[in-house]
Amino acid sequence: MNTMSMSIAEVSEKFKLTQDTLRYYERIGLIPPVTRNKSGMRTYTEEDCRWVDFIKCMRQSAGLPVETLIEYVTLSRQGDATLETRKGLLTEQRTRLAGKIAEMTDTLLRLDDKIERYEQTILKKEQALRPQQD
Repeated sequence: MNTMSMSIAEVSEKFKLTQDTLRYYERIGLIPPVTRNKSGMRTYTEEDCRWVDFIKCMRQSAGLPVETLIEYVTLSRQGDATLETRKGLLTEQRTRLAGKIAEMTDTLLRLDDKIERYEQTILKKEQALRPQQD
C-alpha cells in the first residue's frame, strides 16, 4: 500500500502546476480521482503523482490531445481488458510525435542553413571593409 501522501500544494510545487490545474485535470478525467482525507482535502498518493507526471509530460512535452489522454485514463481505470487498446492509443500517438520530430528536425536544419548563409555574407562584408595589407 502507498504510504506516501502529499497535499495539493506539495504536488503543485513538485510538478510546477497550479492547484487549479491539478483540480481541472481531475475534474475532466485527465487523472483518476484523488482520494480525500476526512476533512475533504485531496491527498495524493505515489500512484496519483505518477499520473500527474505522466499527463504533464504527455500534454506539455509531447503535445498529446486532451481527448486522447482522457480516453487513455478512462481505459486504464477499466483494467487489463483494455491493455491492447491502450497500447494502440500510445502507439498511434508515438507515430504522430515521431512525425512532428522529423518535421521539426527538418525545420531546424533549414534554419541552420539559412543562418550559415547569413554568417558567410556578413563575413564577406567584414572582410571587404578591412584595409588591404600589401
